[in-house]
Amino acid sequence: MNKYRSHNCNELNKKHVDSLVLLSGWVHKKRDHGNLLFIDLRDNFGITQCIVDKENKNFSKLERIPLETVVKIDGKVLKRSSDTINNDISTGEIEIKVNSFEILGNTKELPLPVFSDQEYSEEIRLKYRFLDLRRKKIHNNIILRSKVISFIRKQMEKLGFYEFQTPILTSSSPEGARDFLVPSRLNPGQFYALPQAPQQFKQLIMVSGFDRYFQIAPCFRDEDARADRSPGEFYQLDIEMSFVEQEDVFEVVEKLMISVFKNFSEKKILFEQFPRIPFKESMSKYGTDKPDLRNPLLIYDISEIFERDDVKFEIFKKLFRSGSLIKAIVTKQTSTKPRSFFDNIDKWAKEQGWNGLAYFSFEKDTNGKLNGKGPIGKFFSEDSLKEIIKITAAEIGDSIFMSCNKEEEIFEIMSQSRSKIAEELEIIDKNSFAFCWITDFPIFELDRETSKINFSHNPFSMPQGDPNNLDLSKPLELKAYQYDIVCNGVELSSGAIRNHIPELMYKLFSLAGYEKNDVDNKFSGMINALSYGAPPHGGIAPGIDRIVMLLANEKNIREVTMFPMNQNAQDLMMNAPSNIDDKLLNELGLKLLDKKK
Repeated sequence: MNKYRSHNCNELNKKHVDSLVLLSGWVHKKRDHGNLLFIDLRDNFGITQCIVDKENKNFSKLERIPLETVVKIDGKVLKRSSDTINNDISTGEIEIKVNSFEILGNTKELPLPVFSDQEYSEEIRLKYRFLDLRRKKIHNNIILRSKVISFIRKQMEKLGFYEFQTPILTSSSPEGARDFLVPSRLNPGQFYALPQAPQQFKQLIMVSGFDRYFQIAPCFRDEDARADRSPGEFYQLDIEMSFVEQEDVFEVVEKLMISVFKNFSEKKILFEQFPRIPFKESMSKYGTDKPDLRNPLLIYDISEIFERDDVKFEIFKKLFRSGSLIKAIVTKQTSTKPRSFFDNIDKWAKEQGWNGLAYFSFEKDTNGKLNGKGPIGKFFSEDSLKEIIKITAAEIGDSIFMSCNKEEEIFEIMSQSRSKIAEELEIIDKNSFAFCWITDFPIFELDRETSKINFSHNPFSMPQGDPNNLDLSKPLELKAYQYDIVCNGVELSSGAIRNHIPELMYKLFSLAGYEKNDVDNKFSGMINALSYGAPPHGGIAPGIDRIVMLLANEKNIREVTMFPMNQNAQDLMMNAPSNIDDKLLNELGLKLLDKKK
């Protein structure tokens, strides 16, 4: 028998009654009933209740030890009475009568409670992450993460993929985010970059003749933190396939996602064949390229209404004439909602820094005449209201919220408003997963400040159309075989069919201001490899962290990451980043600037 335990803290049941057992774990909770002391002993697997009566020589010692002390308990399994059975734990039918115990690890005063999942300051949680990870919810989240990764590996192997590891120390490349740089001691003045993604390497794997690759890949980006993005590092399921078209990638990823989400969640999947939504349509209908399809609300463009003479809402008409757009959201059968419902949404919009949301409801008077009920309803004639109904498919009893703003701002306003209104109406199906593909992204976008053309997505993507006869005269109209997979409003990944034709790559990079030498220098390994017979290939890289976040029903990615950094990209537990002594700096040929100067 192992000297620390004969069983884990989730194993014992009434079959073990009268057995002598050894258990080891943490003192999770204590309840002192005067003559009887109850101790909940916890390990990685579960909890077992132990009891000590006052006659036991260990009573006073156990009474004094603090929570989270690590102990070994030698005792006898007893059957609980029917009125004391705890159905919330697997060992709830039994308890252990303590014969003796040994302290294996003492504890200092706890900076945060472990026995509950109550909210606590992020600074304390991250500084003492090893304690935070003992708490039930986050402990289970990390175990879930491990199980999900293991399941994904098995599924990928079933789908015919091989797992390969790509380098961590590599060259810097302009993939959208800032690189983390590593100085080279053996090559003074030169730097490696930690990979933002294994993008070039996975393409080189395809050029090397391997047909299907995957990797649970660490990625490093010097980005600001968000709720759905860790600063510094994250993990993704990196996938690449040869001799494929866009639909081939979709088929593999849909099979994988459905199997993962069905295996680890009881929520229903709304669309087992994920809808394909072109980028332009997604922005138009949902105001975002990350739509939450559990939300039934749509966005409509009603700008043309404000060209009419019988619309007297002069504030919007003036803004429309200066180039603004008017977008609207219709809510079904909400005209009977109290005025406070509408005013609260308008107030919320103003709190976001916008001009609020104008609104009215569609109703008919006693004579059957169509009217607008609400603060701005009087500014619309019956004919103009009928035209709005025609555009938005609204009905009598529905309400409409509208905003007027410049094109570069209106989409964000309406996207957030769509989410807020749906939450207030409680019309989002929280017991479901709604996947979709966003497709047909433009290859380029215009920088409004510099008027320079930039890549809008992955610069290595294949343009749509005949690659041998591509019209490059209107670069902003070019679309790529680029796609995002989105679930419940969370972008899980971007992917693309790759541009494997060097001559075409040079042409596209030239439109973004890159000379041929720039491409050769920055992407020398890949551009050279593509010149030696490259297969058509494509792939994608769903984020592991975000997948687990959805499965665990968490809103913040730090709740599914074992040792995350804080918002300032600091590891409070390990005190990183930290200062480096002068000796090491000298070895690396580095000198720190005095920022005070």
